[in-house]
Amino acid sequence: MISTQSFSRRSILAASAAAIAAGAWPVTASAQSGTVRFILPNATGSGVDAITRAAQPALSKALNAAVVVENQPGAGGVVGLQTLARSAPDGNTLSIVSNNVVILPSVLKSVLFDMPGDFTPIAVIGATPMVLVVNPAKVSATYSKEFIALLKSKPGALNFASGGNGTILHLATELFFEQAGVTAKHIPYKGVGPMVTDLIGGQVEFGTAALPSVQSHIKSGALRAIGTLGAQRTPAAPDIPTFVEQGLPNLVVDAWFAVIGPKGMSADNVKKAHDAVAAAFSDPAVMDAMAKQGNTIRIGTSAQAQSEFKSELAKYASLVKKAGIEPQ
Repeated sequence: MISTQSFSRRSILAASAAAIAAGAWPVTASAQSGTVRFILPNATGSGVDAITRAAQPALSKALNAAVVVENQPGAGGVVGLQTLARSAPDGNTLSIVSNNVVILPSVLKSVLFDMPGDFTPIAVIGATPMVLVVNPAKVSATYSKEFIALLKSKPGALNFASGGNGTILHLATELFFEQAGVTAKHIPYKGVGPMVTDLIGGQVEFGTAALPSVQSHIKSGALRAIGTLGAQRTPAAPDIPTFVEQGLPNLVVDAWFAVIGPKGMSADNVKKAHDAVAAAFSDPAVMDAMAKQGNTIRIGTSAQAQSEFKSELAKYASLVKKAGIEPQ
């Protein structure tokens, strides 16, 4: 599951100050010979953390180096990203990030780095499927047309949950509203856990979530899936139809994850890192772990990663503006 949380300028400044005090912003790569650091701007146990740790042994083998995973969460990912931006571009410091990194510049008034200008996108690795779910006791609809009709009959009356204001879960639901021509009231939560708890409890009627965070609740009947937001049905839940096949052809949102490094990496170091990532995520054990997590692997080139980061920045900037989300 891709972790999400709300962002605020105050939390960024506080977390940044704490990072400086702790000496968490090295300007050189790891001094340990034969070590590659993966700095994660996410907490232990997050989706990105689970992905990285599942691939850690295979990454170590492919890089022919010890791989050390360092979690540096804080301020929606800003602390860890600033550590990476200040690292030497020698290929010894990398990160696996979610697509929240391309949303940050649109939801924050001030960011102390340029995305992606201060980084080197190496590869988009894959994606975690996203699904719109409802509380079945509160919402009778079982598929998209019924649900849209319900929302149109009660404009702005239903509540929807997200893992935080301006996160991918929030924006994915806003994109659904735009495509379907409906509205609802946003209830942001401080993370996915509380959001799912209140969805099951009926405090909110619906929300969009990463599939792994709600799949067991869908199977138990505590939540009902209306549709997934991918271009095709996900192998992890092949019985859930996409919104594309339910009449919303442009409702495609992936919670993707990618490998990035600091700005200025040489072509040789980019190729070495890309080749290692491709080898690691093609390893049968890693592929099996990704499938169990509900992730789809689709490794692109470094040039494709550069292009995708830029197009996704523009896409979410437009969506944030349309949704009326004020930068904090």
